[in-house]
Amino acid sequence: MSEASQALQKIARGTGIVFAGTIISMLFGFLSRAVIARYFSTGEYGVFNLALTVLNIALVVATLGFQNALPREVAFYREREPSKIGDLVSTALVIVAASSFVITVLLVLGSGFAARVFSEERLVYALKIAALALPFWALTSVVVAVSRGFGRVREQVYFRNIVYPIVWLVLVVLMAVLGLPFTSIFWMYILTQSAVFLALVFEVHRIRLFNVKPSFDPALGKKLVLFSLPLMFVGILNFLMTWTDTLMLGYYKGSEVVGLYNAATPLARLIPIFLGSASVIYSPIVTSLYAQGKIGEMGRVYQILTKWVFLLTLPIFAVMFLFPKATISFLFGEKYVSAAPALQILSLGFMFHTFLGLNGMTLIVIGKPKLNMVGDTFAVVSNISLNLALIPRYGMVGAAVATAVSYFVANVFRSYWLYKMTGIHPFSWNYVKPLGISFLLLGVLKWLNLDVEDIWHAIPVLVVFLAVYALLVLLSRSIDREDVELLLTVEKRLGINLGRIKKILRKFV
Repeated sequence: MSEASQALQKIARGTGIVFAGTIISMLFGFLSRAVIARYFSTGEYGVFNLALTVLNIALVVATLGFQNALPREVAFYREREPSKIGDLVSTALVIVAASSFVITVLLVLGSGFAARVFSEERLVYALKIAALALPFWALTSVVVAVSRGFGRVREQVYFRNIVYPIVWLVLVVLMAVLGLPFTSIFWMYILTQSAVFLALVFEVHRIRLFNVKPSFDPALGKKLVLFSLPLMFVGILNFLMTWTDTLMLGYYKGSEVVGLYNAATPLARLIPIFLGSASVIYSPIVTSLYAQGKIGEMGRVYQILTKWVFLLTLPIFAVMFLFPKATISFLFGEKYVSAAPALQILSLGFMFHTFLGLNGMTLIVIGKPKLNMVGDTFAVVSNISLNLALIPRYGMVGAAVATAVSYFVANVFRSYWLYKMTGIHPFSWNYVKPLGISFLLLGVLKWLNLDVEDIWHAIPVLVVFLAVYALLVLLSRSIDREDVELLLTVEKRLGINLGRIKKILRKFV
């Protein structure tokens, strides 16, 4: 088995685990938010969300981009200079502990200013309490990032996707049952973040994942910070891209349009769920190939992984693009159906982001994080400019166009520079054929104008679409050797006989 196949199987296994963890996290997260929304007034729920939004921005700054830098850096040092791993991890923890403490102090002292900005006096005490959770949250993020550098997803899934949301839900329900006041929710939040951090530290020490001795290497610290800072700015830019359309819609069109638009945006953001799951384990595994100078194997991994992600994502995209009214009506009710055109446009933008693959993550792997920052800067500028031009006239459709175009700009920029610097691109012939087939079938269904408002009428059409698509992919011989090897691995791990499927695939490889 080639190194590319071995890397792909590790990524596939990690992606499946992370995807399952993500679904669990989303479920428990939804339940906890539902309890909070029902137990407190809408105003208090709004204060809670504002406080968490401010904390999310603070986390991006406090971690200095280490969340995305450390998986690559740890994997790189493991390959080139394994003796420095302990100093690297210790230095990263010291830097983030110091930065998160400073940001926490600033949040407490600046809580009054934040309250005036959002015209919400209750935000003062909310931030003063919630800010105390930041150091625990930041340090947990660093430890999880280090574990990813060792090619592990266990810590990410167990502690961030399962333990955290379950503990949080239990404490939120306990708070509601005991009838505690609103301020108690922020104390519960601190308790949750600190408990998760302590449990994670205990587990890492128990399994001896890495040895950390109290040390600080100024040279390593400087190098790590310089590598990570562009990624911190990327995090801030991504935050701007996420919220600019909502804020500008609120300014120009009012809260009712914002409410309609926010029925479409969370659905469209589900489209890259498989891409995001793959990104957790992709960086350390591909970094190992890069450190060995195996660019050809990197390119092969990139192409096959992008094809897998596209095939997994296509059903999600198809239901939102072909049946936006049915999707929104089923999940949010008929009063939100007017957001259907926005959902269609947004789904195109996020699908384009998906079908080009992990271009940004690969730029980090090859040591070019600044290109991500530049690309996202162009995207944010285009997003704001298009929102200014389109929202006053076209409302939420204009906001959706601005967001879709910004993702197009960012991804074209990243993919161009990735190809120019390494020759890596996603378009193998066995990926181009499924792309062409999907475009053709989607075009035919749009031409037939089968958009319905009932999800139960949409499902049979979607099933036929996917069946015809799968048949045409087989007939076009778009199956790669790595696809068959993955199937054989699944067969072996699950202990089942896939003889009939293998017999069919052999005719089309």
